[in-house]
Parts: sequence; structure tokens; C-alpha cells
Amino acid sequence: MKPPPSIHLLPDLLISQIAAGEVVERPASVLKELLENALDAGSSAIQIQIEEGGVKLIRISDDGCGIARDELALALTRHATSKIASLDDLEHVATLGFRGEALASVASVARLTLTSRQAGANHAWRLVGETGATPEPAALAAGTVVEMRDLYYNTPARRKFLKAEATEFAHCAETVKRIALAHPGVAISLAHNGRTSFQLAKGDAAARAGAILGDDFIAEARRIDTGAGPIRLVGHCSLPAHSRARNDAQYCYVNGRFVRDKLLAHALREAYQDMLHGSRHPAYCLFIEIDPAAVDVNVHPAKTEVRFRDSRAVHQFVFHAVQKALSTPAGRAPAEAIVPLSASTAPTAQAIPSPRPPSPAYSSPSGGGAGNRPRFMRQESLNVSEPAARAYYAFSQAAQEATSTPAPVAAPAPTATEHARTEAMPQASESPQAAQQSPAALPTEEAPLGYALAQLHGIYILAQNRQGLVLVDMHAAHERILYEKLKAALDQRQVPTQALLIPAVFSANAIEVASAEEHSEALHALGFDIAAMGPTQLAVRGTPALLQAADPTELARALLAELAEHGVSQLTTARRNELLATMACHGAVRARRQLAIPEMNALLRQMEATERADQCNHGRPTWTQLSLAELDRLFLRGR
Repeated sequence: MKPPPSIHLLPDLLISQIAAGEVVERPASVLKELLENALDAGSSAIQIQIEEGGVKLIRISDDGCGIARDELALALTRHATSKIASLDDLEHVATLGFRGEALASVASVARLTLTSRQAGANHAWRLVGETGATPEPAALAAGTVVEMRDLYYNTPARRKFLKAEATEFAHCAETVKRIALAHPGVAISLAHNGRTSFQLAKGDAAARAGAILGDDFIAEARRIDTGAGPIRLVGHCSLPAHSRARNDAQYCYVNGRFVRDKLLAHALREAYQDMLHGSRHPAYCLFIEIDPAAVDVNVHPAKTEVRFRDSRAVHQFVFHAVQKALSTPAGRAPAEAIVPLSASTAPTAQAIPSPRPPSPAYSSPSGGGAGNRPRFMRQESLNVSEPAARAYYAFSQAAQEATSTPAPVAAPAPTATEHARTEAMPQASESPQAAQQSPAALPTEEAPLGYALAQLHGIYILAQNRQGLVLVDMHAAHERILYEKLKAALDQRQVPTQALLIPAVFSANAIEVASAEEHSEALHALGFDIAAMGPTQLAVRGTPALLQAADPTELARALLAELAEHGVSQLTTARRNELLATMACHGAVRARRQLAIPEMNALLRQMEATERADQCNHGRPTWTQLSLAELDRLFLRGR
């Protein structure tokens, strides 16, 4: 029988190589550790040279404080650092590096050379890591040069796991970008195989983000700068309409350190919920500033994961800050964001059923199933309040006065048809004060989305504002308005039901009938009145008042399918919102629907008062702007 192995101490080199397995995963890992050391040294300019993807050479030159001659050898020793000295320092660490393992780990798997000169020293000193010799005099103006050559030269098995040169360099370049975004006051240059990849000059955070993520990112992103107690969030997040196919433009930092934290990722994903199209990913560059004592950065070898003491508070803060930035009503800058009017204060027009001639289609209460069911009473026009009509008439009057007759023309009163619209379309959001102003004063007020001119192919609304031409996808815009109204009504448990003049009866299978009976309370909460007419028939007697222009049968079928699959107990916020989005899509005005000019203006005004109205429920844009300058370029005006 073989004797049991004895316990013994591992040699220092092997200990360092074991530690290197956690710290030095690939050339990009080496680059990250060396860059963090350069930044902790207070550098204002850093030059990076890489060869063969970082496997052959990584050289980093900085102008930081430098290392004293007597400390060069100590810098290559494990757990030797100038950044912490006690447990209290560790709990309040504010530097990027603090463990004292990086240089020792790199020196154990590569050929490392340190050259450094402190301010006031007569000359620089160089130390070659593998020889263990004493430092030698060297030439260097200031700062430190760290040179790593032949990564994994002494552990060839690990070298086989590295990818192609282009792949490894791509990881290195991404590492530089992550660090450069957090330090815009440091000039950074990167060269690969003698060719400069990029040079980043000193600047502010917006300029650095534009240089790395593109100027289009800054142009189409919302600025965030908010705080609550000991936490602050600063940065930019892209609008949902400018999302990306991959999540390669998501940068999140905690106290200047790039992190991939599941809690923060979830908060940001929830903030973009029901605003992204398909499998698109948002782009953002966000910096969280928090008391170092409230976050633990010593939970991962690569320091890319953190742990917050009050994780729920951080999650909710980030979620609400980003959601608020994305919720600015359409056409307004974040600083101009307005709060949507509540049901109690919003001006509304009294809805009066429009007179309709008798029709055989509405005369017979008896009807069969889906094929010959009686048609339900539905208005074909949209809701317009008096303020919306007056605003439009005043605008058109002012335009006529500017081009022709100076005599004032009274705004025509709304017709009976315009006054008696149903709730199929949202009310306009002009205030009573605006409605009481003189017609001449109204056009001078800024309307972010302007005033309607016409419809294009029954799909788009063409409007004119001070900047130029506005194009609106009327279905997408109305869908968002209905969706936000449904969410607000359901949250307040005030989803009004509109009874149908004649119930819509349709054929249903056994599962649909059972679901209607089982979830009758949930259906009433959502504004539906659905009853069984027999073992194979259901009747829709009422639908949500906001959706009365929709086909009740389609709405009922979609709703019952969701309830049958998920049940009420699984209707979480996300699932509930998906259901409401489906309802809003069915209820929104359809393409090829002809709208009157006042109806178009009512839609524009409601868009301006609705949060997240820049995108529909699926993340598609609802409107776009063509400036006069862009139109002039199209027609070569001024050339």
C-alpha cells in the first residue's frame, strides 16, 4: 500500500503561477492589470504598444509618480502593494488595484521588465523580473514603463488555449476602451504591430464617450445626472429606437471600475422593458458613485463583480433613474418633460353618441357564431376635444393672416360631429388656460410635434413645427398612448367598461369557455364583460372604454389565450404589461384609416403628454423629424 502523501509548503514560483491562473486569463487580463496600476499612479498620458495580440509584447508607458529604486524588486513580490495597509483600508478601497498580485502573477508566466523614475531622481532604474538581479540605471524622462514579453513561455499548455491573434487583440482593444471611458482626463493611445489603432485625447466624459461609442450615440442618447442620498448616477443611455443587435455597447461602472453585475444588468433591462423591439439591446455608458464602504469589490479575482450592502436600494435607484430619463414625452428634451394630466384634471369633451341612420346590420339581436355574428356598435371617428380643434384653427388662421389678409378671422366652432367623438382616440392635452387664450396667441406657443397638415397613404401623419416637418406613424403612436393609459388605469383599479349595444357572440372551444368562467374577476378588472352563451359560444358584452374601437372578438380571444396559458397567479408585472400591450395593439387606430385634421392634432397633443411616446410598445419609433436644413439639402436650396 502506497504511503499517504506528506503535507509541505509550495514553492513561491508555483504559488505565483497558481495565482496567475486566476488573474492572467489572456493578454487582455495582463493589459487590464497594468493599465490600472498606471492610473493609480496618477498618470495623465498612457501609451500602449502590443504585438501579436499581446502574446509577444505588451508595453505600457505612463507619466505617473514612478517607483523608487529600492521598491522595484518588492513590487514583483506577491501581496506587496502601496494602496492598502489595513482591513479598514480594504473596506474603503478607492483605487483600481489593491491586492498586490498582478505584477507577481504576470512575472511568473511571462518575461517582465520594470523601468521607472520618480520625480526628483537623477535617472531611471530598470529591473528584469526573471533574473532577480538588482536594478540597473536606465534612461527615462519620467513615470514607468512596464514591458511584458512572451506570455506563457514557461507554461506552453496554457498558451494553447489562446485564440487567434485578431481575437486576442480585439479583447485587448475592448479592455482599453472600458478603462478609457472611465478616465476621460487621461490621454491614451493604442498601437498594434506598429500601427496606431486609436488615440484618445484628454476631454470630458461626453467627448470620450463620443470618441469610443460614436457621435451618433451621444446624439441619440439621454443624459443622466441624478442622486439620492449616498448614491449618484451619471452618464448616457441610448433611446430604444437606437438600440443595437448585440450587447457590445453596454458599459457600467461602480466608482470608476468597470463591472458586469447581474443586479445592475437586471435593473437596466427592466428600465428598457416594453420599449425595445424584438431581441434588440440598449447602449449605455453609466457611472455609479457610491460610498466605498457600501460596496464590496473583493468578491471576484478579476474585480468585475461587486456586492452591494443594500442591493435592493441600488437596483431601484438605477431602475427609476434610467426609466425616468427614457420616459420624456415625445418631442421634448428631458428638461422639458411634463407630467401627464391625471383623470381628474385632464380636460375632456363630453362624449355624445353620434346620430346614425338605422341599419339592418344593427337590427337583429339574434346571431350565430363567428361567421354571422351581429355587428357591434362602433364609431368610425376619433375623439377630439375643443382645445385641440381651437389650437388647429388658430394655427391655420395665423398662417393665412401671415400670407394674405391681415383682418382677423374667427375660429369656426367645432361641429357636432367633432364634438361628439367616442373614446377610441385619446383626448388632446391642452390646458383650459391655453383654450381660453386668443386665437392669435396660440400659434406662438411651442408645440413640439407641431400641427397636422395631412395624412400619407392613411399610415403617416404629416405635421409642421418650428424646426420643419414631422412624420408620425399614427398606429404606433396611438398604441403607446393606449398602453400607458391602460397601465395607469389598471394600477389604479379603474379600468372603465364600455357596454356594447349588441353583444359580440363568437364560437369558442372548451378551454376558452372554461377560462372565461374561471377568470371572470380578472376579466372584469381588465374592463371586459364576457359571458358563456352555451358550451361552444361566448358573448362579449363589454370591453375597456379605451379600446372600444377594436374588434371585441379579437381582444377576447387574445386575452383568454393568455389567461389559459399563464393564469392569474402568474400575471407578474412583465406578463401583465405584455398582455396590456397586446390589448393596446388591437385597440390602436389601423392603417388606411382616414383621420380629420383635428383628430390628427388631438393625437399629436396626446403624444406630447404621454411618457415613452417616442416608441411604440414593441420599441419601434413613433415619429421622426426632418429639419428645414435637411429639406433644403434634399432640394439643393442655397447652392
